[in-house]
Amino acid sequence: MAEAHNNESHLDQHPMAADVVRLPAPTPWPLVLALGIALIFTGMVTHGVIALLGLVCVLPAIVGWFREVLPHENHVDVPIVGEAVPVVTNRTTRSHTTAGVQHRKLLPMETFSIWAGVKGGIAGGIAMIVPAAIFGLLRFRSVWYPVNLLAAGGFISWAGKSDAFLAQFHLMGLLAATGIHGLASILIGLLYGAMLPMYPRKPILTAGFIAPFLWTGLLYSALGIISPILNQRIDWWWFAVSQIAFGLVAGFVVNLQVRVRTPQFQALPFAVRAGLHTSAEDDEEDDIP
Repeated sequence: MAEAHNNESHLDQHPMAADVVRLPAPTPWPLVLALGIALIFTGMVTHGVIALLGLVCVLPAIVGWFREVLPHENHVDVPIVGEAVPVVTNRTTRSHTTAGVQHRKLLPMETFSIWAGVKGGIAGGIAMIVPAAIFGLLRFRSVWYPVNLLAAGGFISWAGKSDAFLAQFHLMGLLAATGIHGLASILIGLLYGAMLPMYPRKPILTAGFIAPFLWTGLLYSALGIISPILNQRIDWWWFAVSQIAFGLVAGFVVNLQVRVRTPQFQALPFAVRAGLHTSAEDDEEDDIP
């Protein structure tokens, strides 16, 4: 209580005018202290003279900084300078009427449900198995090689296994690969369900070729960190073919599903939703004075 009373009495000795603002007084001691500490740590790995120089900076900086704030903080009164800042714009303005007000565009007006993406992901995942199995038969004479190679991404103990080991049937490998492949297929199917309505003109081109090459490029640049064993043994040409098969089937299945209306469509007038007028006709009517 006594300290607070002393602080108040100290501030009362210097009343603040109405056109000034009281701020802490500038001081160089924090900068000197930081420099001294940096020199001390530098001297630990270089030479003791540098650390001694840092200590010479630290001690007066501590004393000087304490004297700036104890027993009372030093303040300075900064005058307030009022300046009118003109606001200038080159944009033209126009009056808006109630008839001309339009909702902000929210595209697309129709989209697919979550289950459409799940169905597409499952179908694409099944289609992706076919080229992967063909690759295993042609290269290693076993359909289990791509299965075990995918499972090896989750088993650290399989990192050094031979191709002969991966070409054999392993129940743990089958279960692990099924879980990894199924989860990834469903997630990518959901992404397809959200992405395809944005490309209504050429959905098969987007789903079957553009998106698969995009995923392949992303995995090619990051797989060395995610799974080194897959990065060393994967055949990227066959992987791209598998991705194209996934994209074509997943996109086809997703496009067969019924679309749902977005909030943008619900905000349209009833005449437009019922098909009696188009939004373009309504815009022309709004422009007529």
